[in-house]
Amino acid sequence: MRTRVLSRRRRGPLCRRSDVVEAWTAVAVAVLLCLTVPSAGVLTTRWAYEDARAAADQQRAERHRVRAEVLERPSRARPPSEAESGSERRRASRAAVRWTDPDEGTRTALVRVPAHARPGDPVHVWLDSRGREVLPPVDDASVWQYGVGMGTLAGGSTAAVLLLAHRAVRRVALRRRLGEWERDWARTGPLWTHRGV
Repeated sequence: MRTRVLSRRRRGPLCRRSDVVEAWTAVAVAVLLCLTVPSAGVLTTRWAYEDARAAADQQRAERHRVRAEVLERPSRARPPSEAESGSERRRASRAAVRWTDPDEGTRTALVRVPAHARPGDPVHVWLDSRGREVLPPVDDASVWQYGVGMGTLAGGSTAAVLLLAHRAVRRVALRRRLGEWERDWARTGPLWTHRGV
């Protein structure tokens, strides 16, 4: 059906080559949008998910959670780290805590605790292999969000590139079409104006 329309338009006396190029470009862009945007989104989502999943698994292998006891009232004397989100900065304070390590016995450290914690309250602390406090490992929901976000970004970027390319072709075709009309009018315009005189 589309080929028939294009072939008829090509035969028309006002239809130029740029019109045909523009029409076929629109068809090509529509096909590419249907094929490449979902493919780019799905492939990128899968790649990003697997990458984030591997990083989360590595964090889970390197980090462990211990149950500790708060030794003192929390204080805001130390400034929050850059890795903390805004809500964590408001709610979390630092306090000395104590826990028992099977290999090293009783240990203490200054760690983040809820601002409302009191001495004797139990808290959970995440530690790395060297015993330093770290953030909890990334959870499954965050891994999925990262993968879907990257896939959406890849699909949207692919669509934007295709649509910008189509717009550029339309601009070139329009400029060329207007140039051809100007040349044709320069040849035929004087003949028409002399007939009316």
